[in-house]
Amino acid sequence: MVRTETPVCDFGAAAHDFDLQGVDGKRHTLVDCRGEKGLLVMFICNHCPYVQSVRERIVRDTRELETLGIKSVAIMSNDPADYPEDSFENMKKVAEEFDFPFPYLLDDTQQIAKNFGAVCTPDFFGYNADLKLQYRGRLDASRKELVADARRDLFEGMKQVAETGKGPEEQIPSMGCSIKWIGEG
Repeated sequence: MVRTETPVCDFGAAAHDFDLQGVDGKRHTLVDCRGEKGLLVMFICNHCPYVQSVRERIVRDTRELETLGIKSVAIMSNDPADYPEDSFENMKKVAEEFDFPFPYLLDDTQQIAKNFGAVCTPDFFGYNADLKLQYRGRLDASRKELVADARRDLFEGMKQVAETGKGPEEQIPSMGCSIKWIGEG
């Protein structure tokens, strides 16, 4: 497990289109997933301890963001051949266990992760209503260990996007396990 931090937000970068299979048996595209005020694209997986430690908070925040017009989607881009815990069947189990309120999609070619420039899990890309990047930071101050009363950076940032169309100028990078690229395992 290699710990990686996300780059700084490239404000205004356009979201990349996708057409991926979801654990719900449907295919999902960028346009299908967007909300009236924006879209949160999350690169997550099942095996990463950073993701495991924040799943409940991701569910909480995405539910609240949806009430503000921000929809969410999660994409799993790891190589399941080397990381069987990240298999499509296990993605279905995790989505059901945690009652994901967003589509959980498999990027089996890893092309979507490459298009977005995703580097780790979790990696958050917050877009405004015009699908222009406004947030590329952390969920909160907790990493693998819960920090009591941690500021909800992602939620507050995306709330600002919903209200103004622009994300906060100051953002703290997300940190997690590097994406497990095919052929690197």
